[in-house]
Amino acid sequence: MLLQATDLRRNYGELRVLKGINLSIEPGEVVSIVGASGAGKTTLLQILGTLDRPDTGTLRIASQSVFALNDRELARFRNEQIGFVFQFNNLLPEFTAIENVCLPGFIAGKPERTVRERAASLLDTLRLSERQSHFPSQLSGGEQQRVAVARALINEPAIVFADEPSGNLDSRNAEELHQLFFRLRDEFGQTFIIVTHNEALAALADRTVTIRDGVIL
Repeated sequence: MLLQATDLRRNYGELRVLKGINLSIEPGEVVSIVGASGAGKTTLLQILGTLDRPDTGTLRIASQSVFALNDRELARFRNEQIGFVFQFNNLLPEFTAIENVCLPGFIAGKPERTVRERAASLLDTLRLSERQSHFPSQLSGGEQQRVAVARALINEPAIVFADEPSGNLDSRNAEELHQLFFRLRDEFGQTFIIVTHNEALAALADRTVTIRDGVIL
């Protein structure tokens, strides 16, 4: 088992957002999380991605009980074991494509040459080898999101979380991004958990988890 969430609950004041989430993810799975707006999908993703802590419940990722870690330990674990792809890519505009990809590797303290070589290899895999020195403003929306995927993979994470990754793309680029997730799973055994409103992407996943009113159906 790669990820095991048990009885996750999260309240914001009087608002009960997560009401006892139990979820297991196997290595190499592509799992989509779907549900109406306000169902708790983003809150769940933030907790599974260790960006927020639950009020109660436990979460194990790669055999580590993550919320037993202090904030510094958790930040290091997140950097090394978890990748993120967001709807608006969150690339830093002042850095080139390859520099954006390298940043999590540098934060992890890995040797610069090793990080740059892996970044170049990932960009090549994602058909961006000729765009390494371009800034985000010089890339198309689809290219920017592929750079964000490369950045998520730079530290060889155990799991990648994607929050509406194709929500800002046209249909052609969205389809290419969807296929990319499965190609990366097939080539590298990468595990993905994807929050999406895109029915086509959800249907492609190995498993679809539906959340409604803070619980998994």
